[in-house]
Amino acid sequence: MRKLKIAGTGSCLPERVLTNFDLEKMVDTSDEWITSRTGIKERRIANDGTATSDLVIVAAERALEAAGMEPEELDAMIVATVTPDMFYPSTACCVQKQLTQKKIPVFDLSAACSGFLYGLEVANGLIASGSCKNVLLAGAEMMSKVVNWEDRNTCVLFGDGAGAVVVSPTDGDHGIYASCWGADGSIGELLMQPAGGTRMPPTHETIDKKLHTVHMKGNEVFKHAVRAMGDAATHVLRKAGLSGEDVDFFIPHQANRRIIEATCRRAKVPLEKTVITIDKYGNVPAATIPIALDEVVREEKLKRGDIVLMASFGGGFTWAAAVLKW
Repeated sequence: MRKLKIAGTGSCLPERVLTNFDLEKMVDTSDEWITSRTGIKERRIANDGTATSDLVIVAAERALEAAGMEPEELDAMIVATVTPDMFYPSTACCVQKQLTQKKIPVFDLSAACSGFLYGLEVANGLIASGSCKNVLLAGAEMMSKVVNWEDRNTCVLFGDGAGAVVVSPTDGDHGIYASCWGADGSIGELLMQPAGGTRMPPTHETIDKKLHTVHMKGNEVFKHAVRAMGDAATHVLRKAGLSGEDVDFFIPHQANRRIIEATCRRAKVPLEKTVITIDKYGNVPAATIPIALDEVVREEKLKRGDIVLMASFGGGFTWAAAVLKW
């Protein structure tokens, strides 16, 4: 069975920076409060008129350039997001319209913060089966459009951005060694955007009550997140015959620095091997992992043969992890 390798990475972050000090002027909060509880100092916010697909296109073009490929060489495209341009057509179709004339299968995937690693699992299956050779996978979010900017408990957490990878088959000793994914829908109400779908269609009342924005029970989310992400990371390391000490780079989902630190302890991965970007970008749900991966690649920190561990958790609840040899 052919393994999947990451042939190229790319990312796109809006230019506008919103700092904690900016937020002090908007809601009843402080830089000290946000930093001590989340580790976030600033986040990126897209301009009005910018859509999720706009960020994906830039990230995708950069990933293709890094892979030395043209868009016409792609066999499929997956966009992981919970903030699509619209319900349909898919954000992936919006990207395809601008990126390539090739009539390849493209689709969106919704698994919240686990979306990118869910997409990696799907892409791995497409490549392993021989159905596809080159797959573009993107994680992208426009959270500034769906947060309640009057709710200090949630608006301080999120940012906008996109990350993308081109994945291809490899017969060598590098590529994905082990992966896992899972979900528990029984606790989905802990983190949700209640209105806008068929359960609660848009009305003046739902808009007035801000039910189209993020609602979260933070303390409960924290406990489930640490357990799910830590156990997923431990599981894939065990499947690959590795330990936390064998990891060269750990790229966790960036939701909260305290969650990241607790996950490292649970999975026995040294914190100094962990890539942390939450201070700069906040939580960009499906995009945090590919953005962080692209950053370490472009800073030339990753070298051939390095062991990379990735783990995530998200609304649903969902979780996933993967370990690969670079």
